[in-house]
Amino acid sequence: MERDFPCEVPPLRIGDLTARVPIVQGGMGVGISLAGLASAVAREGAVGVISAALVGFYEGEAEFFRNPTEANIRGLKRQIRLAREKAPGGIIGVNIMVALTDFEPLCRAACEAGADIIFAGAGLPLNLPELRPEGSSTRLAPIVSSARAAKLVAQRWWSKYGYVPDAVVVEGPMAGGHLGFSPEKLEAEESRLEVLVPRVIEAMKPFEDKAGRAIPVIAAGGIYTGRDIYRYLHEIGAAGVQMGTRFVATHECNASPAFKEAFVRARKEDLTIIKSPVGLPGRALKGTFLKRVEAGEKRPYRCIYHCLRTCDYRKSPYCIAAALINAQRGNLEAGFVFAGANAWRVDRIVSVRELIEELIRDYCAARLEAEEGGS
Repeated sequence: MERDFPCEVPPLRIGDLTARVPIVQGGMGVGISLAGLASAVAREGAVGVISAALVGFYEGEAEFFRNPTEANIRGLKRQIRLAREKAPGGIIGVNIMVALTDFEPLCRAACEAGADIIFAGAGLPLNLPELRPEGSSTRLAPIVSSARAAKLVAQRWWSKYGYVPDAVVVEGPMAGGHLGFSPEKLEAEESRLEVLVPRVIEAMKPFEDKAGRAIPVIAAGGIYTGRDIYRYLHEIGAAGVQMGTRFVATHECNASPAFKEAFVRARKEDLTIIKSPVGLPGRALKGTFLKRVEAGEKRPYRCIYHCLRTCDYRKSPYCIAAALINAQRGNLEAGFVFAGANAWRVDRIVSVRELIEELIRDYCAARLEAEEGGS
């Protein structure tokens, strides 16, 4: 929806796509960011993102358990179609984790359904360009946590496919959910987002020269206010930012009211780092379920979701798919909530429109102060 901002806001350009608001809404699973949230964000001029993780579960449990991959493909295509209908002309992306067992068919399905961008993380998407059908205009953006990983992906794509990333999302250690850092590296100086972003920008320059086009670098993890956005765009050099936590506490978010209220009630000391069955550390809110896991009370007997390549249910203390589905539905006794490091700062639930307006006002205030200070 077009409207005037109190100051000039630099757009985020990804290939021939232009987001008037330089914000990518983080793709949050399971079922936290579906068409409802993504379309609301896209209508406001930012990039709305649907999470593909177990998206077929919302097609109906019987359908899902009969054939999970088919249900996920059908569900993803339906979510993209719904988002398009609700946000005509808006930018709709899809987040697809490399660790998903059906990563490849989901990528193809997203392209076939006309997703504008695929954001791929939780592993290195080294073969992503070959999953895009011929003639597709879907842009491809890896999510990385280091300049080394960004360079590795770009080198592989260029040498094998003659293609460079359309954008790169750099996710720092303050993000919610699964983190691309070892536990001992989470607090390291070199892991800080403000350190990572310039290094990735520098690592992408040779590939920009090769391809003759810009590769925008998008900063993610711990960005909470409009002032943060100003800092990353104008002081650190990012082309845009990705935000997840702020969008959970919106009316349009697809999570249950209980899930959202967990953010509103959260205190700083409620945030914790867990060891996920995915094999990565993750940031979540403490609760009854995680206390039971810590006490050794939870252990699955069989795998019914078959969602992650990296999960060995025979060794896992719990089923992360079941836990996240339960949490999304509001059953926090049988699940838990992933959250970013700043989740404790959430104090109310607002509309996506109100949130974007607040962020832009704060951005403009920071910009005005900087301009006045420099004059």
